[in-house]
Amino acid sequence: MSYFDYTDGETIFEGYLATNGDNKTKRPCVLIGHAWSGPSEHFNIIAEALSKEGFIGFAFDVYGKGVRGKVDGDNSHLMNPLLEDRMLLRRRLLAALREAQKNPLVISDRIAVMGHCFGGLCALDLARANPEGLKGAISIHGLLHAPRSESNSKIDSSVLVLHGWEDPMVNPTSILDFSTEMTQAGADWQIHCYGHAMHAFTLQGADIPELGIKYNERAHKRAERASLDFLKEILF
Repeated sequence: MSYFDYTDGETIFEGYLATNGDNKTKRPCVLIGHAWSGPSEHFNIIAEALSKEGFIGFAFDVYGKGVRGKVDGDNSHLMNPLLEDRMLLRRRLLAALREAQKNPLVISDRIAVMGHCFGGLCALDLARANPEGLKGAISIHGLLHAPRSESNSKIDSSVLVLHGWEDPMVNPTSILDFSTEMTQAGADWQIHCYGHAMHAFTLQGADIPELGIKYNERAHKRAERASLDFLKEILF
């Protein structure tokens, strides 16, 4: 496990790599996108857990080294500039993918990406870029809307969306729009909707039901199993 710097142009980012102590065997890699508050120990723990399942875990950064928000605060000032400039976001996502692909421990054409909340949108946007080597993308209670400039370009990777049905940030119309987008792009896609689950249903301690944000243990466990099954299917 280690922190390391990588770049996109003149911007420096800080990644976290988890290998489970095996620094000799080449393996598939899972990229992990952060939520709107930025990289944190929470996503490093996910990378470590994935490394114990036989993957390289790479928690990446799209904000820039040292640019961090607050887990329990309003981080729209960090996220919104990237939502407004999805091409900039795409460049930063591709920079993380390239960094993974050049790592000698990574099988460069067996990579997946996953993320929660804003990180879920990041995972989907990387799939929309359709880069070589990306086999799959997982969005967990993530935002689904495509960039305005997107014109139903082809998506070769498999896509898994894990969604809380009571999430106010993604309504049923958004689900239908997304399914249409994925179908037109030719993606191998699936959506799991969890009843009685709100936004952030995997975030232990989340408890603001009046805003549609609440942890749900049952949905969390189901999402973990679905994610791992999906990753093993597409990468092994």
